[in-house]
Amino acid sequence: MASTVDQVTEPVAEHGEGPVWAPEWPGVRWVDMLAGDVLELDGGEVRRHHVGAVAAALRPGAGGGVVLALERGFALTDAALTDVRPLGEVWADAGVRMNEGGCDPDGRFYCGSMAYDATPGAAGLYRLDPDGTVTTVLTGVTISNGLAWSPDGGTAYYVDTPTGRIDAFDYAAAAGLTDRRPAVTIPAEVGSPDGLTVDAEGNLWVALWGGGAVHCYTPAGELVTRAELPVTQVTACTFGGADLSELYVTTSRLGVEKGTQPEAGGLFRLRPGVRGLPAHRFSGC
Repeated sequence: MASTVDQVTEPVAEHGEGPVWAPEWPGVRWVDMLAGDVLELDGGEVRRHHVGAVAAALRPGAGGGVVLALERGFALTDAALTDVRPLGEVWADAGVRMNEGGCDPDGRFYCGSMAYDATPGAAGLYRLDPDGTVTTVLTGVTISNGLAWSPDGGTAYYVDTPTGRIDAFDYAAAAGLTDRRPAVTIPAEVGSPDGLTVDAEGNLWVALWGGGAVHCYTPAGELVTRAELPVTQVTACTFGGADLSELYVTTSRLGVEKGTQPEAGGLFRLRPGVRGLPAHRFSGC
């Protein structure tokens, strides 16, 4: 079972999302998505970097830079997040924004979208190649969320939140994501699947929006761990720390009644007794 959950920061984010760890950074980074800010934990201090109208996701680059997903497109920036260079809009519809993403084992960055009003089927999943080419990977998505790969890189796990599932794809560099099938079905009464990560043993750790917890499942869909948080809107998780033994969990204040859940929007951490995998890096920066 997972260890006790500790609160690491004050409620610094309105809508915390997308944590990621890179050893060269001062600490874990995550986004306050609708504020357009990347947050960075350095010891006990939280630094805030404004990068755009929306900051949906980020990943470290193989060359020391950082790749970002902004409101309707991608951007590159330096390690210090001071020189943001947008790559252009992927779509023009102002009612749809980027939401969550990650890199594949071959150094390409993906981010999925959602309509601001969560219109069913209005969103997609997009891939940014190192040469700047953008490819539409999935259409008909509603709320694109977690995306992570198995330790051997041959399976990708993906969440479109309203489905109540984590789906698996076969993955290869040339073919991309193929053979989509359900991997984990999450009962509606325990929450909705949001961001996810995979540990070194191949198990899936998923944040439960509205469920106040992180669940760990085997690839076969068996629930093996439940870690409860003191807030309902749990958004995403990632392994970090020097030996990748700490699970960082982001939370949100969206949908939380004012004056309740004072910890909502804080960053939390647990030590679940397993290690994570290093974040895949974007090869184009």
